[in-house]
Amino acid sequence: MPTGVSSRTATFTESVIREMTRRALARGAINLAQGFPDFPAPHELKEAAKRAIDADFNQYAITHGSPNFRRAIADKVRSYNGIECDPDRNVTVTCGATEAMIAAMLALIDPGDEVVIFEPFYENYGPDVILAGATPRHVALRDPGFAIDRAELEAAFSPRTKAIVVNTPHNPSGKVFTRAELEQIAALCIRFDAIAITDEIYEHIIFDGARHISIATLPGMAERTITISGLSKTYSITGWRLAYAIASERFTNAIRKVHDFLTVGAPHPLQEAGAAALRLPESFYAELTAMYSRKREILFDALVGAGLKCTKPAGAYYIIADTGDLGFKDDLQAADFLLDEVGVAAVPGSSFYRHPDLGRRKIRFTFSKSDKTLAAAAARLATLKEKLAAR
Repeated sequence: MPTGVSSRTATFTESVIREMTRRALARGAINLAQGFPDFPAPHELKEAAKRAIDADFNQYAITHGSPNFRRAIADKVRSYNGIECDPDRNVTVTCGATEAMIAAMLALIDPGDEVVIFEPFYENYGPDVILAGATPRHVALRDPGFAIDRAELEAAFSPRTKAIVVNTPHNPSGKVFTRAELEQIAALCIRFDAIAITDEIYEHIIFDGARHISIATLPGMAERTITISGLSKTYSITGWRLAYAIASERFTNAIRKVHDFLTVGAPHPLQEAGAAALRLPESFYAELTAMYSRKREILFDALVGAGLKCTKPAGAYYIIADTGDLGFKDDLQAADFLLDEVGVAAVPGSSFYRHPDLGRRKIRFTFSKSDKTLAAAAARLATLKEKLAAR
């Protein structure tokens, strides 16, 4: 019987986030670990998907995206992000932002290259770099406020640097990168002839006057940026797996080739419904912000009331809490106790770091849940102090 498996698989683990979801289901815990809504998707999108199926958009679309969906994406990217975009030359529709990221990596990165990744990070980035045969170089976002250490970032760049991954609004921290920070990153990309690969999936979920800026709009960056976003988070349809990569024609041609052999294409009827999503009125986004602002307050108040230290995120729908004053050995023990004794699932913070010690006091919660779910979680979190005293 063959015994060998690829050596690259030994360098990363399965998703800790999805592991916590499985454990939450097994324990009957409230799942505040994985960032997917447990409330209905917008009615008009579900109706649009039904109409598309009935209209027989049920066979393969063009591999890199149906014309209708690509036109809607290009219109949105020009109006919201301020990026010049041609639907035929600059858009690749993918099966989720996760596929867009690995397709971009495989299309543009060679073995021996280096890719800069901020930590804490969304857990896919490191494995994507490794699967592309490159080496990740990690730069820590520092407390307070997950700030960039300018010297540390500059030291991470070298003649071997092919790309940097920029995630804004940021998962897991909720940081929204400022124009000054993006200008700093852009200057290094230009200086070292590197590519910026951006994950902007939470671009519409921003609070307190924060502004989302796409690095592709900065001087000198249009031709060296791959802008990735999608519909999962904004429209509460994480299971539809619809996303896209925006890039120059040269980069797009390479990404499309990789995408073709990764997944062939995204579901055709859902692409037609996705076009309807991107054409929703501005009022939808105002209501989205108001909804998540309310949910943020519910979870924040519950966490603080339970004795956890945290700050309100400027974007996305996660809160990182500090457990250092609660007497836990580390984040793994804290997450286990919350799951097993309190009945609330969160993600241990060390899983978001290449250097685990940076996350030993941190755990991540999501507020992408119904008010009913958040209220139930708050009631359980209110028992934390009592349960800690009794252990």
